[in-house]
Amino acid sequence: MKIIAVGWNYIEHNKELNFLEMPIAPTIFMKPDSALLKDNRPFFLPDFSDEIHYETEIIFKINKLGKNIPEKFAHRYYNEIGVGIDFTARDIQQKLRKESNPWEICKGFDNSAVVSKFLPISDFENINNLNFHLNINGKTVQKGNTTGQIFSIDKIITYVSRFFTLKIGDIIFTGTPAGVGKVNLNDRLQAYIEDKKMLDFAIK
Repeated sequence: MKIIAVGWNYIEHNKELNFLEMPIAPTIFMKPDSALLKDNRPFFLPDFSDEIHYETEIIFKINKLGKNIPEKFAHRYYNEIGVGIDFTARDIQQKLRKESNPWEICKGFDNSAVVSKFLPISDFENINNLNFHLNINGKTVQKGNTTGQIFSIDKIITYVSRFFTLKIGDIIFTGTPAGVGKVNLNDRLQAYIEDKKMLDFAIK
């Protein structure tokens, strides 16, 4: 099982991180399977960062083996979506960006890929016009709509499958909208797709 993630996929989020160039292709990074955190288990703040940020994202799960998938057939390779939190050690990321170094340690550390349950896409009217948001301690701190994606799910599948064979069970994070921020000890995070609560877990 692979965890594949897309960076810089919402224009307003790119602006808040001072990334002002329009990407011409999806920016891809990966997380190891040890990054996976599910079943609403708590997230424990690591000792190597003072600035762990939440990034709320629509995620989907691959249900069919595929390679070099044309965009017109991409919809055949998934039938479930969920919501995920891409935890990022922002202080480490900023240092790595300045040094033009890879991102693995700021993005792929243990439990940094929080995933919800998955729901059939048939539960939703249009996954390309889907509202999602994150509450922390009962207050909405981040919200987005998939219409804001630079690269849609189908385009992401087509691009990623040029480089990696997609296997059943692979999870893909599709990028985060504006509004990212720091989590703190004892925060309670609740993430929603439309009015469906998908995640409810604590920061320890």
